[in-house]
Amino acid sequence: MKSMKKILALVLALTMVLSLAAFGNNAKTPSNNQTPANDQQPADDQTPADEPKTWDDLSSLDYEGQSTAAYDEALNEFYSLYQTASAEIEDIDKRFVLMAEAEAKLLEAGVMLPTGRNGGNYAIGRLAPRTATSIGWGYDADRQHSFIAANELIKKADRTAMTEKYKELKGTGEYLAWAKQYLTDNGYTLTDTYNYVYSSDPQTWDVMATSQQADAEPIVQTFCGLVEYDVEDVLQPALAESWEVSDDGLTYTFHIRQGLKWYDQQGREVADVKADDFVAGFQHMLDAAGGLEYLATDVIVNAAEYIEGAVDFSEVGVKALDDATLQYTLKRNVNYFMSMLSYGVFAPLSRSFYESQGGKFGEEFAPNDESYTYGKGPNSIAYCGPYLITGWTEKNSITFEANPNYWNPDHVNVKYINWKYDDGSDATRTYKECIAGNLTSVGLNSSALKLCREEGNFEDYYYISATDSTAFQVFFNINRTAYANFNDATAGISAKTDDQKALAKVAMRNANFRLAICKSIDRGNWNAQRKGDELALNSMCNSYTPGNFVSLSNDYTADVGGQSVTFPAGTYYGEILQAYLDADGAGLKVWDPAGNDGLGSGDSFDGWYDVEGAKALMDKAIAEIAEYGIEISAENPVVLDYAAYAVNEGMLNQGYAFKQSVEAAFDGKVIVNVVEHPDADSYYNACYYFTNGAEANYDFNPFSGWGPDYGDPSTYLDTFRPNYEGYMAKSIGVF
Repeated sequence: MKSMKKILALVLALTMVLSLAAFGNNAKTPSNNQTPANDQQPADDQTPADEPKTWDDLSSLDYEGQSTAAYDEALNEFYSLYQTASAEIEDIDKRFVLMAEAEAKLLEAGVMLPTGRNGGNYAIGRLAPRTATSIGWGYDADRQHSFIAANELIKKADRTAMTEKYKELKGTGEYLAWAKQYLTDNGYTLTDTYNYVYSSDPQTWDVMATSQQADAEPIVQTFCGLVEYDVEDVLQPALAESWEVSDDGLTYTFHIRQGLKWYDQQGREVADVKADDFVAGFQHMLDAAGGLEYLATDVIVNAAEYIEGAVDFSEVGVKALDDATLQYTLKRNVNYFMSMLSYGVFAPLSRSFYESQGGKFGEEFAPNDESYTYGKGPNSIAYCGPYLITGWTEKNSITFEANPNYWNPDHVNVKYINWKYDDGSDATRTYKECIAGNLTSVGLNSSALKLCREEGNFEDYYYISATDSTAFQVFFNINRTAYANFNDATAGISAKTDDQKALAKVAMRNANFRLAICKSIDRGNWNAQRKGDELALNSMCNSYTPGNFVSLSNDYTADVGGQSVTFPAGTYYGEILQAYLDADGAGLKVWDPAGNDGLGSGDSFDGWYDVEGAKALMDKAIAEIAEYGIEISAENPVVLDYAAYAVNEGMLNQGYAFKQSVEAAFDGKVIVNVVEHPDADSYYNACYYFTNGAEANYDFNPFSGWGPDYGDPSTYLDTFRPNYEGYMAKSIGVF
């Protein structure tokens, strides 16, 4: 990363140049294909004013140079602390504390505003509670084979009784059997069919070549990993029937079940399941570079070096010792390694089937060749999991049937799964489908909730869905270069003038400006547009990493803002994070010690909304920007684009609630344009499907979020690493 002095100089150059554009002069827009600037560092006694400040100097930066500069301005302090935290592998308590210190700087940078987590909304349905794992990381929570469904809507009283019994039985392995018996004894008839709603078709059926939930969620039904978390959150053997760990924690040896087979979509046997399948899968994952390979490069010997081309794959720490024995060699002792193994990064791949679909490895990997068909559809993958995909019609349906040859059929409670596409354009459609018996369970948006009450189906059947560990944010584009969708120049077009684009770019590079926007948003009102007033705060989150995601095992004393503070054993991550934010005077509340029945919580309240604090920060930002000759006022406001899905009433209303909050707080100095995307394709390509920050078409994106991959705070913070290593960094317009 460049020195801070160099960065500051670049900021100065940028603001001076853009000030010209903001006032109507014909300054050129920097090109992404120009040669990088000279990286020679300034002399120690050189001030930012000594740096060149001409447009030519700025435009000599290519997109990567611009990304680096923008990232360093916003997140240099975060990344420095994050690196220190990541390097701590011996003392796990120290690691957690250091991670919290780093996250404090990430939140204070104002590059994203936490909004909420999955769940926390009213729902009705036929799906028995607690029949999927509640583990927050990996893919296991998406697996549907353990679900227990009834033909009848399950009454609220029965849900309550089942949930209480779950608490009693958790860890015993007895809950699923008890739940089936309870439902039967209480007049319910069990069904072997589960009907689900989805809103985005997979872009690929190759789980090792994607980082998108919309791709992974259907694919995880088709394969097994080495291990799997059960509904009681206990790690269980899957394709690995046993394993050993070396005394130094660097070598994991797994023993693969024998006699298992891979099958094609028609259920025809295509290959044996072998240890080599995990070797093939790992190499393919590194070759495909789907966006999550960094998880492996951090922990597996020579994985990073293989990607860089420095070593042959034979030197990577994944080996099949024989058909039944798989061995991973780690770079360091990673105490959460087992929690990573249910994730797609470590998924198996039938080498022979992959090659039959044109697949190759290493330098020969050529996914654009006509002969390469692997992952192009559900007929071009091999299956070793609980389900076969029997049909797929885009924007219509995906159907699954139980794999008759699955190794663990007793744990497949539903035999048929039907996914039905819904774009959200009809606010009450899914509710009506559920009442008619065509969907098993549905969440109730504000329109559906009203109808549910009118029809008398609410009081007896409603429940509040559990929240998970996914963290959704409004992302702030700090280096915007796209003003229409990358795949279609006629879609998602910004109405901003060139002058407005230039001024917005200057403003969004200012930390106080961004944090002022964050504090100006009434997130309760924003959330209510989709969830209703009653549940507006239920799923609201205040940090990236959930406050109760991890806790300390031992007492730990840390320097917090120059003061020695001892955090006792059992202290939650969120409480530590709060201490660092308080020490910095950030004015953010991310932890409520009284929440969650006195156990403490980082969710279900709004710890960011502070209009007076927002105004003070905006005044400070305007003064800082004015030092470079750039005026921000009601006569020359900053104009920013909020990307909204116009077909979905709740999401569109959220856009206008966001606009109302911002504009009311800053007396016309900031204007928000709600860019209404008329269909799902337009919206997704603006906010979700882009592959790098240069393609991100928004100033504010409320659509994306992150679910954890394993049980360590780095699973969140990793995503904001620079230089194309952090997946979510692209959401703020860099890399």
